[in-house]
Amino acid sequence: MKKFLLLLSVSPFTPFIVNAQTSSNTPVAKEIPKELVKHNHVRNDPYFWMNERDSKPVLDYITEENNYSKAFFDQKQGLINTFLNEFESRINPEETSAPFEIQGKTYQWRQIKDQDYRQLILIEKGKETVFFDENAASKGNEYYALGDLSPSPNNELTAFSEDKIGRRNYTISFRENKSGKILKEQIKNTDGSIVWANDNKTIFYVKKDPTTLREFQIYKHVLGTSNSKDELIFEEKDERFFVYLSKTLDKKYVLIHVVSSTTSETWLVPADKPQEKALCFLKREKDHLYEINHHENGFYILTNKQSPNRKLVFSESVPTSIESCKTLIAHNPEVYLEEVMAFQRFIAVQSRKAGRTEIAVGSLDATNFSTISMPEEVYELSFSFMDDYDVQTINYQYTSFTNPSSVYKYSVDGKSSELIFQKKLIDKNFSPDHYVSKRVWATANDGQKIPVSLVYKKGIDLSKAPLLLYGYGSYGVTIPTTFSATRLSLLDRGFVFAVAHIRGGKFLGEEWYQNGKLDHKRNTFTDFINAAEWLSMQGYCDPNAIYAQGGSAGGLLMGAVTNMAPYLFKGVIAQVAFVDVISTMLDESIPLTVGEYEEWGNPNVEADYWYMLSYSPYDHIRKLDYPAMLITTGYHDSQVQYWEPLKWVAKLRKNQTGTAPIIFDCTMSAGHGGGSGRSTERLEVAKEFAFLCYIQGINE
Repeated sequence: MKKFLLLLSVSPFTPFIVNAQTSSNTPVAKEIPKELVKHNHVRNDPYFWMNERDSKPVLDYITEENNYSKAFFDQKQGLINTFLNEFESRINPEETSAPFEIQGKTYQWRQIKDQDYRQLILIEKGKETVFFDENAASKGNEYYALGDLSPSPNNELTAFSEDKIGRRNYTISFRENKSGKILKEQIKNTDGSIVWANDNKTIFYVKKDPTTLREFQIYKHVLGTSNSKDELIFEEKDERFFVYLSKTLDKKYVLIHVVSSTTSETWLVPADKPQEKALCFLKREKDHLYEINHHENGFYILTNKQSPNRKLVFSESVPTSIESCKTLIAHNPEVYLEEVMAFQRFIAVQSRKAGRTEIAVGSLDATNFSTISMPEEVYELSFSFMDDYDVQTINYQYTSFTNPSSVYKYSVDGKSSELIFQKKLIDKNFSPDHYVSKRVWATANDGQKIPVSLVYKKGIDLSKAPLLLYGYGSYGVTIPTTFSATRLSLLDRGFVFAVAHIRGGKFLGEEWYQNGKLDHKRNTFTDFINAAEWLSMQGYCDPNAIYAQGGSAGGLLMGAVTNMAPYLFKGVIAQVAFVDVISTMLDESIPLTVGEYEEWGNPNVEADYWYMLSYSPYDHIRKLDYPAMLITTGYHDSQVQYWEPLKWVAKLRKNQTGTAPIIFDCTMSAGHGGGSGRSTERLEVAKEFAFLCYIQGINE
């Protein structure tokens, strides 16, 4: 995007929007006629050509858009730098994670001042040594992501996986821990996960389909042997399913998980006998999802069989059916069971009721529970990383919109919690008491109550405050209400930040999810619109200063609500947006397509086609006064291909009847999660904040 926009002399709070549509330097994409026919219905897509990855016309157009974006943000560089300086003054440049244990050894992740990536520190007998340095590993690469890092059971070797493109295709390498020597053998094109057998020489890994990137094969590799001798031990041919690996807490089994959106199956391999064939735990059954924990007494199974919010059952051996198992925690329509961990002498259960998380610790027969919760409305509790089966304590993490994360150790015998780690800001002026957090309940069109979590600075005039409303609402994902040190820069400028827990997530349980998918998907979009309207009518924000943000499936949400209610939003940030629903879901060569049919529907089925077309953002662009929009993507995105947001912005620009800018920013060295490294990640946030403040007329 090569337009260098004119700056006017304005006061710090004067709204100012450039007429981006009338500029001669605004990128204009060429149009090539293309008719797409399905079910005797014709769609015209003049930007279909943009899916020609790596072609000169595509790269030239992306370059033009990026130049235009650069010119736009160059004018905001002072404000961007202000945000970056605030982040630096607030966040410890040597920030650390809570210490954690793997196989009896204590580790801690640490940021290093003036470096982009972390170091993993090994702590032994009071001595600290660098166990793994991401900064050294990332040298020479514009993008770097460490997938998994797994020491062998005897701690003599470490297997680690890396992605140096952003396509989520990981290469596994091996290192001798004592000498630091990197072994020559590598395993390429994996999902990044690594699970060791107990013999210290066998690892299990997941292979991806080279075209669709679906995780579909489990291989076994023995160190010191050629990759050509790796044994395929499981292959999933049904394209609706993907596979992944884990290991039970007691280290007895390697688990092969076969999962679709609605159905699952688990296979067991004895970790002491990796040469044995995998055993199916319970055969897949349509609409049955289950997860297992192994204990020396048997198996704890979390299942949705006739239990939408899941129940916990137990079996002394591999069961013949769920019905043959003993029910320990019955289904409760008010409580969704999120996770269960089985330790040697007790079990721990993480659940969510009316959106609030709790952790309960009880005896092995699921009685005598004690509950861990917080007295706030808006917070999150979750299990912290735990690797030890034989303990009498658990670690859990607490955070909220106003409190940085803390890790507590809970004594099962004493029924008491001890703070063992707390993330602190270096800004001495920060206090959680300076901010207000609450949960409110908006009303949907059909009368449903939509939970919305809010945070804002104490003392602001809410009726005059700009609002940034975040949403997702797909795949049953619950957007957590966690602390953000960077977000304080918006709150301190008078913004209200809110998360709308709309249908399509599991904030209120399984039914909340089911009522926001497939032929109920439009509820997701109307819930978000209703939440924004309700907040403005109830005086929680300035009705003329509502902003929206979402990414991936949340980008679909942004596209849908912008078409349905463009008048409601002053600005929108859409990241890696899934917006070309019909074309994408008709192309089975694109990663994830077939497996997504259970979430969105199958457009090869005529009824599904027409319903999906009723909301597909790209297909519903028309001559409208669209709000200001910042649309971002990564060229190597494996989840949402770059051309979806690229086509979207071209079509939006052509149909924009208003004066609000539409900015497109494509990171050429990134994938679905954006750029890598601390400085890149913070720059992306600073640019988003600068965009919001610029549209709002806040210039400092």
